[in-house]
Amino acid sequence: MNAEPPHHPETEAMIRSAERPLEVPPALPPPDPITRSNARRVWIALGVALAADAVQILFIPLFGEGIVSPINDGLDLVIGLILVRLVGWHWAFLPSFVAELVPGLDLFPSWTTAVWFATRLRAKAH
Repeated sequence: MNAEPPHHPETEAMIRSAERPLEVPPALPPPDPITRSNARRVWIALGVALAADAVQILFIPLFGEGIVSPINDGLDLVIGLILVRLVGWHWAFLPSFVAELVPGLDLFPSWTTAVWFATRLRAKAH
C-alpha cells in the first residue's frame, strides 16, 4: 500500500520558487551630490533664473502678453535651454515653461522656483 501522492507540476513549481531567496530589485541611486564644479553651475543657473524673472517683472509691458509676446517666448526658450544645459533636465522646467506662456502667471518667478526645485535634492545629499 505504498500510494504515491498525486503529481501536480504547478504545485511543485511554486514550492521550488518559494525555496529560492527573494530577489530585491536594486534601489534607485541617490541624486548626485553637488561637487564644487556642479555647485558653481547651480549658482550660475540660479543667477540666470533670477535675472530672467527680474527682467520679466521689471519690463511688464514687453512680457505681460504671455503667449502672444514673441520677445517673451524667445526669452523663455533661451532661458530654458540654458538652465537645462547648466543643471540637466528636470521635470520642474516643464511647468515653468508652460507658466511663462500664461498671461499674468509669467510674472511669478517660475524659473527661479524651477532651478531651486531641480537642485534642492542634490544640495541635501551633500
